[in-house]
Amino acid sequence: MNEIERYEFDRVGYLSVPDILTDEQVRSLAAAIDALEEEAVARAAAAPRRKSPTGLLEYHHNAEKGYYVTGTREHGNTIIIEDFFNADPAFDVLVNHAPTMSYIHAIVQERATINNSEIRIRYPGNQTGTHMGGPIGGKHRYGYNHKGINSMMVRMVYFVHDVGPEDGPFCVVPATHKSNMVSPYEGRNPDKEPGMIGLPVKAGDAILFTENLRHGGFTNRSGKTRKTVHVGYGPFWMKSQNIATMDEDQYLLPDTYARYSPEQRQLFRAWPNTLEREFGDNQKG
Repeated sequence: MNEIERYEFDRVGYLSVPDILTDEQVRSLAAAIDALEEEAVARAAAAPRRKSPTGLLEYHHNAEKGYYVTGTREHGNTIIIEDFFNADPAFDVLVNHAPTMSYIHAIVQERATINNSEIRIRYPGNQTGTHMGGPIGGKHRYGYNHKGINSMMVRMVYFVHDVGPEDGPFCVVPATHKSNMVSPYEGRNPDKEPGMIGLPVKAGDAILFTENLRHGGFTNRSGKTRKTVHVGYGPFWMKSQNIATMDEDQYLLPDTYARYSPEQRQLFRAWPNTLEREFGDNQKG
């Protein structure tokens, strides 16, 4: 993260990062997403099911491939696939991805770990309701001290295809991560909220933002399906921020953990004792 990027991230709460993925990485990730979508859609309504700790959503859990999925493939809806790292080694490229980590290390002061991993597949007519922004504090808080930017939860969203103004782009109300007031606008429709701007992107780009920023997704008014990969980061003591496993230990299958390098393993904080005994890692912060 250079000086201008650091300034802009602090000023508005997000950065558009062009070409963070290579063409080969985009093709590989896109193919893996397409394949996982077909399997997950077929299983989304099946047993076994699990209600998230927050009580907001109910998920199908594929224990063999280690992912959680919720939603439906139909107009106006979305499919959310969490813990996708378990499902396909093609996603491993995003674990300790050097260009990404150069940004994360600049804005998360404590040892950073991955706490969120989700694929969002938004079908035509879908929108993501506006949320966050203002003095929400806690694990979402954004700060600045003598060492510089001090973010808690941050997220990198990777794009495997172009997203134009009509394709349901990610949207933000800039600088609301520093607001001292909760948004006074009723409802969660991003299309109607004053100050909300869309962020069109190209395949291979990413958007980095603090979760304290007010954000959402404009309505997808095109005939295209919008697919994104989200990886969230925060201090090592923060547990899973996936909705299906909120505030539980990060969830990786033993086979997933086994194929990671020591540096990649350090990006996941909490492990069942069986994994620690098997691999002999010290996961303390």
